[in-house]
Amino acid sequence: MEINEINTENDNEMNAENTAEVPEAAVNDAVSEGGETHAENEEISEAPENSDAEDGESSEDAGIRADSTKPDDPAAAIEAILFATGNSVKLERLSDVLGLNEDELHAAIDTLKERYAQSDRGICLTELEDAVQLGTKGEYYEYLIKLAKSPKRMTLSDTVIETLSIIAYKQPVTRAEIERIRGVSCDHAVNRLLEYELIEEVGRLDAPGKPLLFGTTEQFLRSFGVRSIQDLPVMSPEMMQDFKAQAEAEAEEDLKVNVDV
Repeated sequence: MEINEINTENDNEMNAENTAEVPEAAVNDAVSEGGETHAENEEISEAPENSDAEDGESSEDAGIRADSTKPDDPAAAIEAILFATGNSVKLERLSDVLGLNEDELHAAIDTLKERYAQSDRGICLTELEDAVQLGTKGEYYEYLIKLAKSPKRMTLSDTVIETLSIIAYKQPVTRAEIERIRGVSCDHAVNRLLEYELIEEVGRLDAPGKPLLFGTTEQFLRSFGVRSIQDLPVMSPEMMQDFKAQAEAEAEEDLKVNVDV
């Protein structure tokens, strides 16, 4: 017990002596130097936060810039997008997603079309107005039919086809305009075309009653094998006369049925 007390007293005396030997000025200098060192460390620790940004660019902007990097193979990227979506994709959307300008995008699409043009490929690239979509080549249709077993087939009567033709050439068009051209009601034909997704409502006419306007769909382009409505053959006056003659015959048949009943 006495030995421990002696050691403690000796330690205290030694600590007191060491403290007394350090001049006050040296302590101040050490504190000052330590403060400068601490400040320098803070500057160093802050530096990495700004290293990602260039010329005042925020880290968020840098992230956006990194995400918009163009793909090494734009054609392959387009193929992946179209395969994943399964539907048509607007060209504008592809351009935004891939960071390609108009010329680069069309060049990539042409490259993809050339790849599919090879005889050993069963897929083709279908262009629809301002969109593109993956499809299958026509020569393999019979095999797809066997796989589907009971595919949905569209049965279009002459009346429905005539109504579709008027909508295709006159779009956007109202029911009243279609009936004025044909001379008979078109409700059944329009409803059937809506069911087959060959036409769709595209808005309302700025007129009393705000009647619906109808136009063709991408399904119409796919079904009839055209890229856009501009590729449709020019409708001649003779065709319009045939439509009217068919409508008149249809109206007479309906009148005869009503009289017989």
